[in-house]
Amino acid sequence: MGFTGEDLQALWLTLKLATATTAVLLVLATPLAWWLSQTHSRWRAPVAAVVALPLVLPPTVLGFYLLVALGPQGWGGRFTQALGLGLLPFTFGGLLVGSIVYSVPFAVQPLQHAFEAVGRRPVEAAATLRAGPLDAFLHVVLPLARAGIVQAAVLTFAHTVGEFGVVLMIGGNIPEQTRVVSTQIYGHVEALEYTQAHALSAAMVVFSFGVLLALALANRRSTRVLG
Repeated sequence: MGFTGEDLQALWLTLKLATATTAVLLVLATPLAWWLSQTHSRWRAPVAAVVALPLVLPPTVLGFYLLVALGPQGWGGRFTQALGLGLLPFTFGGLLVGSIVYSVPFAVQPLQHAFEAVGRRPVEAAATLRAGPLDAFLHVVLPLARAGIVQAAVLTFAHTVGEFGVVLMIGGNIPEQTRVVSTQIYGHVEALEYTQAHALSAAMVVFSFGVLLALALANRRSTRVLG
């Protein structure tokens, strides 16, 4: 039981997608999570609900609306065409957009909880030492929220690796372009190639277990440090 050349290509594309998604989301989710953890605005609840929406929406529903929005008649499609980028559906760029939207809560929520645990006191203490808001955030808040940042990165990466419905809707199943591990397994099963499906599925099980174990150990270590 081993991997075919197409399996390896799907694995590489999946890792590339998960890495890019994680990097982009950490940049975008950090200020949003900080705002959610600190604000008392009436917009906090609606924004938090939008962030959590991918957790309850069927992936095919989210993928369908992304496909419409990024299509030739959608606002996103018209925007990307105006920028000279063409249409994103059924490209790696479309996969990336879909993965970012679908994984938003897995990045924002751990960061928000970490920032809430840090609280305002360290920032206020830094302000008494004449540290500006940005300086205090970068050199005080982020180091204290390190465990939440790691958790957000790991969960986002792992969730992207396991995506199926969204990537199938927005990217299709094009070899060497949009075919990731989940759709490759689906293709093997459709073709009754159970040996190859077993190999990839077993790799996913081992990877998922490793992620959960690493998170459990990291949470246990951070609890000991805080204790």
